[in-house]
Amino acid sequence: MTRFTRSPRDPQAAPARLPRRLTQLYGGLTLYGVSCALMVEAGLGLEPWGVLHQGLAELTGLTIGVVTIVVGALVLLLWIPLRQRPGLGTVSNVIVVGVAMDATLLLFPDTRTLAVRVPLMVLAVLLNGAATGLYIAANFGPGPRDGLMTGLHRRTGRSIRLVRTALEVAIVATGFALGGTVGAGTVLYALAIGPLAQLFLRMFAVAPASDLADPPADRTPVTGVSPGHAIIRP
Repeated sequence: MTRFTRSPRDPQAAPARLPRRLTQLYGGLTLYGVSCALMVEAGLGLEPWGVLHQGLAELTGLTIGVVTIVVGALVLLLWIPLRQRPGLGTVSNVIVVGVAMDATLLLFPDTRTLAVRVPLMVLAVLLNGAATGLYIAANFGPGPRDGLMTGLHRRTGRSIRLVRTALEVAIVATGFALGGTVGAGTVLYALAIGPLAQLFLRMFAVAPASDLADPPADRTPVTGVSPGHAIIRP
C-alpha cells in the first residue's frame, strides 16, 4: 500500500489546499452523521458499529449520538497501548458524527411506511459513501475505530481483513443482542459502500491524481471490503 503524499512539484500547494481539506473533513463527518441517522430512521438495518451504538442506546437510555461519542472516546483510549497516534480527523470524528446524528434525528419526522423507508435507506447509503470519500480524502487521520483495527493488525501480525472481520462480527453480534437493528439495510451497506467510497474518494481527492492512486497505508483498501464499512469507519 502507498500513502497519500503531497506533490513535490509545488511546495506552496499544500498550505493553499488547507481550507478545502478542512471543509471536506468537517463536511464529510457531518454528512456521515446525517447518513447514519437516516439509516436509523429507515429501520431496515445499520452498519456494524451502528448496530452496537443503537443497542447501547436502548440499554442505557442515552441518545444514539451520545453513545457514538462515548464509544468513540473509549475506543480512542485503546490506541494508547497500541501506540497509535491520533490526528485532527480522529478527534473530530469522535465528536462531529454523534452530534450530527442526534441533530438529524431531532429534525427528521418519523417514517413508518415501507415506501418511504426503502428509498431512505438507499439515500442513506449513497450519502454515507459520499461522506466517506470526503473525509478520508481530506487526509487528517483515521477515525478511532479505524485505528483500533490497524493497531491490532500491527500488534498481532494478523491480516487487516481477518482483524476487521473478527471485530465487526463481534460488534454486530453484541449490538444485535442488545437490541440493535440488523436487516436488509445492513447487507445493502456491506455490498454497496466499498464501490461508492472508491468512487467518491477519487472524486474528492485533494492532491494530484498521481498522489492519490491508492488509499493511505493505515487504511484498508476500498475494494474487497468486509461487511460494515468501505475503507475504514468514521
